[in-house]
Amino acid sequence: MSSLSLAVRDSTTMLRRNLLHARRYPSLTLNLLLTPIMLLLLFVYVFGDAMSAGIGGGGGRSAYIAYIVPGILMMTIGATTVGTAVSVCTDMTEGIVARFRTMAIHRGSVLFGHVAGSVLQSVASVTLVGAVAAAIGFRSTDDTALEWFAAFGLVALFALAFTWIAVGMGMGSPNAEAASNSATPLILLPMISSAFVPLETMPGWFRPIAEYQPFTPAIETLRGLLLGTEIGNSGWIAVAWCLALTALGYRWSKAQFDRDPK
Repeated sequence: MSSLSLAVRDSTTMLRRNLLHARRYPSLTLNLLLTPIMLLLLFVYVFGDAMSAGIGGGGGRSAYIAYIVPGILMMTIGATTVGTAVSVCTDMTEGIVARFRTMAIHRGSVLFGHVAGSVLQSVASVTLVGAVAAAIGFRSTDDTALEWFAAFGLVALFALAFTWIAVGMGMGSPNAEAASNSATPLILLPMISSAFVPLETMPGWFRPIAEYQPFTPAIETLRGLLLGTEIGNSGWIAVAWCLALTALGYRWSKAQFDRDPK
């Protein structure tokens, strides 16, 4: 059996292990999912009428549902990857990774199993939150297969990028609580993006902070794919952010994994 076949086999085994853990202990994933769902319901039903005035065009609450959902979907990815950081840190600190090092398995399979499992969970979480959004009135105006495929690809690529960052955070944390705290910005960062209000409505000093970060171009691209709004350069910027974060997270995680275990 070739080294590639061994790597694929061992990575698949680790993926199955992580999915079984997620199925047996779903409380962490469900707790993290509550944040985007509660924010969606809060901003739609409590602030929706008032916030819709800031996006222009009228339409009231229904217009704000259409505006906010792409941002909430991207926030869901950030929330899900917090669980990844905790899971990776738990493996590192409880000795299971040290045991894996003594076994005849592909070294990278431990990381790839976590990453693949987290991406699948992120996509499933986005699907669930999207179903809640559809139940309260969200409707996509672009129904072509190409646009849906592009939207799915963006979600998966964004999940991959932030999963690698979360893996690095988890490996660098001394315990699960620290891993959760270090990954919290992945939930908070969307709140200072264009997820809830347009960039044009923000103060001049604050707008660059919201504009030049990874969530804003990704949200604007997803918004364009689902609602037909102008994407402009956001698509290329979002892809560039994803590729850069993936490379950074991979190098960071691999460097920590190659060191002696905790």
